[in-house]
Amino acid sequence: MMILKDILYKVTINAVVGSTSITVNKIEFDSRKIQTNDVFVAIAGTVTDGHKYIDNVIEAGATAIICEKLPDLLKDGVAYIEVANSNQALAYMAANFYEHPSANLKLVGVTGTNGKTTVSSLLYQLFKKAGYKVGLLSTVKIMVDDTTYKATHTTPDSLVINKYLKQMNDEGVEFCFMEVSSHGIHQCRTEGLRFAGGIFTNLSHDHLDYHETFAEYRDVKKRFFDQLPKDAFALSNMDDKNGLVMFQNTQAKKYTYALKNYADYRAQILENEFSGLLLKVNDSELWTRLIGSFNAYNILAIYGSAELLGLEKDEILRLISELENVSGRFQYFISDEKITAIVDYAHTPDALKNVLETINNIRTKNEALITVIGCGGDRDKTKRPKMAHIASALSTKAIFTSDNPRSEVPETIIEDMEKGVEPQNFKKTLSITNRKQAIKTACQMAEAKDIILIAGKGHETYQEIKGERFDFDDYKTVQEFLKQLQK
Repeated sequence: MMILKDILYKVTINAVVGSTSITVNKIEFDSRKIQTNDVFVAIAGTVTDGHKYIDNVIEAGATAIICEKLPDLLKDGVAYIEVANSNQALAYMAANFYEHPSANLKLVGVTGTNGKTTVSSLLYQLFKKAGYKVGLLSTVKIMVDDTTYKATHTTPDSLVINKYLKQMNDEGVEFCFMEVSSHGIHQCRTEGLRFAGGIFTNLSHDHLDYHETFAEYRDVKKRFFDQLPKDAFALSNMDDKNGLVMFQNTQAKKYTYALKNYADYRAQILENEFSGLLLKVNDSELWTRLIGSFNAYNILAIYGSAELLGLEKDEILRLISELENVSGRFQYFISDEKITAIVDYAHTPDALKNVLETINNIRTKNEALITVIGCGGDRDKTKRPKMAHIASALSTKAIFTSDNPRSEVPETIIEDMEKGVEPQNFKKTLSITNRKQAIKTACQMAEAKDIILIAGKGHETYQEIKGERFDFDDYKTVQEFLKQLQK
């Protein structure tokens, strides 16, 4: 229970009708969850507009309404607060309601197109191994020290973020690592939080169904760094042309990492095998079980962040060598028939290219590389032909299949993909709508020492078709089929 005016601190208010001295129970933006004495924040979302439900929530017991436009009919005994931006208001209110939990730990945000999950998850792993109590807010899961909770979004809503951060405070968590998506930044979910640091991984083609242009997508990412406080650090990838853009208006202390350019944290790849990477980081050598140049960048981001957060260099090197792969990120096994199966979340053109180039740099070319790839429905259609072009050009065989078709017809998505295949690669492609059948076919085609890459879904254990989620796990599926072939 809190006084309404106390949870409105820092909110940009245009008008107030009624008293802000009332006691409120909790904050909600989902009209279905409203109970007596709750505050309802009306948000105009992409699917529905919360302003439509103001009468319903008052009937359900809401005593305060936060909205961008006051209703025509105002009811007695209800406080109406007109705000400039409901998403931003929700973020500040959530932070106030949960007593600013981000200020009581060191919160580090990781943003970029690719690598967010790997960097944040491995930083969680590293600091746990160093003996700290640690939190994680990621696409794969939410961790409050040793307790796991299910994640539903890359960046959860403001109420969920602050609820878990408060729980971390209660359990003595010292560090928290958080994926920060462009959607989350655009919808102000990270406002009202105090970050100790921000990491920029890279920027490439993604989410142009949501952000109208690449420039807008880039500038939304940049906004996260613009909001960092003076005592925070900003760590950016100098090999990405947008690395310096992130620094333009930040007050945070600036640090850089790179493989190709001069930077504060620089690495050279000495060995790159399926067993791992041997890197020279600044003046020290380190071995990691992670694979590929894209993971060399992730390791640099982890190394730099850990040092900026106060860990000793020698300890960081030792801990990095102990890190284990993140679920669905270049997760692989070798069958008894000596077939290598790799499952990776690569669902953008750049990520797919990185994974395929990594495999091609390691393999001897005497073995086949069979790629199973799909594209999500109701998402950025412009990347579909690009994904298919990359898969067909860099693989021995490419099988196009369903990812999460959502409300779209899977065959239509595959047709969009096929448009990107160049004539010389037509014979290398195959289209199988059913994902399970596509994986089975790849396993049947593979011979000893061949490599199967199943890309696009990674850690996801479901397929979303026509509004329903069905159990589906790429890693388990390919394991089962390869075991069957051994019999």
